[in-house]
Amino acid sequence: MLYALKYMEMTCNRCHQTVQTDTCYCPACGLPQLLYNAESPTGQSQPERWNEAVRDAGSVDWKPALKAAAMLAIPAGLLSNGLSPSNIFGLFCMAAAAAWAVVLYMRSQRPARITVGAGARIGLVTGLLGGWTAAGATGASLFAMRFFFHQGKTIDDTWLTMVNQIMAQESAAAGVDAQSIQVVRTWMLSPEGRAGSMLGGMVFLVAALILFAVAGGAICSRLLAGSRRPEV
Repeated sequence: MLYALKYMEMTCNRCHQTVQTDTCYCPACGLPQLLYNAESPTGQSQPERWNEAVRDAGSVDWKPALKAAAMLAIPAGLLSNGLSPSNIFGLFCMAAAAAWAVVLYMRSQRPARITVGAGARIGLVTGLLGGWTAAGATGASLFAMRFFFHQGKTIDDTWLTMVNQIMAQESAAAGVDAQSIQVVRTWMLSPEGRAGSMLGGMVFLVAALILFAVAGGAICSRLLAGSRRPEV
């Protein structure tokens, strides 16, 4: 029985590829392997092969990751509000928030190892939380301005001016006839057109924030990723 155990083929726990008994890492995916020596004398304890717990650098412990992402994504989302004076820096704020979320997550992990894919996933969650926070804050601000601060006329006049400018630019650039321009202008000034335009703007804002957050998390994890492996 001991002879069979000694020469039995060992496979990786993740990808099930054959692993040589004299190595501690899978040659296909690089996952560290824990080996058991059946020839150890009875009663003699096996020495520890690792000085610290083995953790897959490509997996994410979502409890601390979500805590760090939410703590940073909500303030960044508020700063990315479409009506905020600082919204021009919202994309960079969201990228920085995702990168800092990866840093905080790394501090909670032992060993502190992470792959670019794991960092991008943390950035994705940060971007989702921050993007929807920004969209919700923008909608709440518009609602408050119209119904609580009675600035509906100001909003309507601003929208009318913007539509007229867009239509004039499109007419000059594409040479569209006046009738078609008037049809588009009438639709954009209608309640349905305004709602659709605002919804499209919100979707674009959320998508851009998510994209920058994913990039921030991936770049940060790439910079922080070390080549150190667990000591044998």
